[in-house]
Amino acid sequence: MERLIGVWVESLRVEALDGSTLRESLALLDALGVVCPFTELIHLGFYALPARGPSRFFGGESRVLEVVATVVRDVLGREASLGVADGLVWCELAAREGVVVAPGATDEYRRSRPLAALGRRDLATTGRRLGLRTVGDFADLARARVNERFSGSVLVLHRVARGELDELPGQRDARLGARLGRLREANRPDEQRGFFGQRGAADDRAHAAALRLRQRLGADGVAVAALRGGRLPQDRAALVPWGSPAAPSEDDAPWPGQLRAPSPATVFTRGVAVELLGAANVTVRVDARGTLNTPPTTFAFASGGARGVTWYAGPWPLVERWWAISRRRAHLQVLLDTGEALLLATESGRWSLAGVYD
Repeated sequence: MERLIGVWVESLRVEALDGSTLRESLALLDALGVVCPFTELIHLGFYALPARGPSRFFGGESRVLEVVATVVRDVLGREASLGVADGLVWCELAAREGVVVAPGATDEYRRSRPLAALGRRDLATTGRRLGLRTVGDFADLARARVNERFSGSVLVLHRVARGELDELPGQRDARLGARLGRLREANRPDEQRGFFGQRGAADDRAHAAALRLRQRLGADGVAVAALRGGRLPQDRAALVPWGSPAAPSEDDAPWPGQLRAPSPATVFTRGVAVELLGAANVTVRVDARGTLNTPPTTFAFASGGARGVTWYAGPWPLVERWWAISRRRAHLQVLLDTGEALLLATESGRWSLAGVYD
């Protein structure tokens, strides 16, 4: 049997209705995966990783246990119970008990455990009546005697008790892997991947760092950019909590008056006041018909610094909330003689810088 390190987190054993248990379980799995890429989440609350490789890398099992304990504290802010033993069954039991079984001593540990450690209360009750109190007592029964008195499922447990099998039936949550996979994809809808589609070590470190920050700052403490429906670039850009379920990638609403692609790379929540002038320093205005009174020739910030306009497109009028407080705006794209491409907006006769294109 392979020697395994078990990580038991009691607080993750029962799944919460808000999905936080699954998110924290995935976060810890990813963080432990940095310590050992062969870490497995066997079922909620219990992780297992091989002891041999990490022990060689970190310089011994005791050092690995220190590293694992630190990872759990950093990710969850809580302590975990750790254990080491041969085989998945006894590794989990050792983790729950916080026991490090010495190399070569798992057989003795297995035989000394109470019969209830095999996970069947009815077997433990029947065994007590027969004078069988430990796993070793049950293992010493002849296979034929077990077959006479018990069902086929107990025969499997008899093989576990004898050390012939290292995993209990149903010990692994068969659906957990698929659920974690769906959650992982939901958390990374637009993940930047490497040339061959792989995640890099930098991605893993950033992912773990974001998890630690969210644990300390709360669910809304780490935000990422996302697109949503809207007419203007500043309406469509939103900050959402990191790890939130992915929104639909396409917005089917018509959004009449929506500015078409390309969108500016930088948008401003509040427009920056600017001036847009035509020939003879006449202020450019948009009339009720949505046309310019004069072509723009000069752009300047309100504080100064004029630049020439070499090209423009628009305007695109936009009237919103006609049923309440009507709001009339128009947008104009301009290209300056310095090579900068800008999105300008005008409202109530005043111009502002709404966005900058790459």
